[in-house]
Amino acid sequence: MLTLAFDTATAVPTVAVVRDGEVLGERRTRAVALLEDVHELLDASGLAASDVGRLAVGLGPGSYTSLRMGLITARMLALSLDVPAAGVPTLDALAAGTPGAVPVIDARRSEVFARTREGEPAALAPEALELAAGAICVGDGAVRYREIFEAAGATVPPDDDDAHVPWARFHAELATDFGSAELLEPLYLRVPDAEAKLA
Repeated sequence: MLTLAFDTATAVPTVAVVRDGEVLGERRTRAVALLEDVHELLDASGLAASDVGRLAVGLGPGSYTSLRMGLITARMLALSLDVPAAGVPTLDALAAGTPGAVPVIDARRSEVFARTREGEPAALAPEALELAAGAICVGDGAVRYREIFEAAGATVPPDDDDAHVPWARFHAELATDFGSAELLEPLYLRVPDAEAKLA
């Protein structure tokens, strides 16, 4: 089964083409160039859009605008290709790249998106993130607040380490419960920045 997977929730969107666990192509992209990169990846793999059997898409949390673009693209592709889709929390895909690591996404407004001790995704101040001794933090939030996390005893890989990227291959790996893309709901953990400025 050929899976087209992508995530646009963070500052580093990714897209991948995966067949039965084998990554046929993957790259970083931009939310506005997602469809173009999808076509290029399929072409480079000798495939056509009609070969895609299902979609896996990142649900966030992340940038409100970019996340919406990704979900809209997933719905459009699922409808035009008549394929099922499944959503994967971006935090889960990020963690899958470095098993055991703490995924941390830059939420801006001096906050990060991460999981609480109870495992629920939340927007919180980086100082409020509870870390076990020796924890490894990954993601653009870990990079941005490196000093805070390292002062708390955590380790953060080098800024350019691939561990900080929510690679789409992991979305394909983690996706389950494929169904209508119309049922996919993004993980919005707070109001959009534009609305916050008006408040």
